[in-house]
Amino acid sequence: MALAALLLIALGLVIFYFGSLYLRALFSGAKVTLTELIALRLRRIPLVLMVDSRIAAVRSGVDLSIDVLSTHFLAGGDIPMLILALIAARKAGIHLAFDRACAIDLATKGTGKSLIDAVRTSINPRVISCPAPIADRNTIDGVAKDGIVIKARALVTVRTNLDRFVGGATEETIIARVGEGIVSTIGSSASYKDILGNPHRISQTVLGKALDANTSFEILSLDIADVDVGENIGAKLMTSQAQANKLIAQAQAEVRRTAAVASEQEMSAREFEMRARLVEAEVQIPLAIAVAYGRGQLGGMRG
Repeated sequence: MALAALLLIALGLVIFYFGSLYLRALFSGAKVTLTELIALRLRRIPLVLMVDSRIAAVRSGVDLSIDVLSTHFLAGGDIPMLILALIAARKAGIHLAFDRACAIDLATKGTGKSLIDAVRTSINPRVISCPAPIADRNTIDGVAKDGIVIKARALVTVRTNLDRFVGGATEETIIARVGEGIVSTIGSSASYKDILGNPHRISQTVLGKALDANTSFEILSLDIADVDVGENIGAKLMTSQAQANKLIAQAQAEVRRTAAVASEQEMSAREFEMRARLVEAEVQIPLAIAVAYGRGQLGGMRG
């Protein structure tokens, strides 16, 4: 009798704690066993969250067991967001495997991004401005071969590639690659007029470089929103070069002038030296005459 009473009490407690959830899941077509409910309770997993999440998933055509949901919850995943993302992907006809969804949910935790954002961007593509609005400059500048600066701004339409989302490069990489492609295209143009006359040339060239490789996005289109002419770098460089050549010529002229002055000074010194030698020689003439006279070597002066 005592054992039977204990069993009745235990059964009553089970019905009290789990009966309503069991019946709710049962009549919603997302049956949950009492064993699963007890296991959730023992693992301190919110029962209502798990049961309601399974009901929402099953009613939307995504059959997820309590076991896989509890495993993702224990791993730190966001169960309501996971269910919402899976339902949204299914309704939009996007294939999103459960394991992939779990990986994206855990990978984006604490990053400011989320699984549902990735799915929504995959459904509704977003537009990225190049350069980014937070950048110091509003345009990407390139110099054509004729020395004219072209200022361009591009809008890139992307959608999330869910298969590459985990481990793929972020939108900063897309912006950097687009900027590099714009600068390269402008730099390869013979004249700035080629770009102004056909801005679509930038789009075609940049899109042909597979800029979305190894990124979390797929580029759908690239549009040049604005093109403007900047300063004439070529003329500025030529002016600077001419000024530099002028300074070099002036320096070389100054070197030659200094050399000429030094040569003139050297010649003056030699002139003074020759004059001194001449004076010295002139002084020696009377002395020589006197010596010769004393020796009687001057014939006209013999006694």
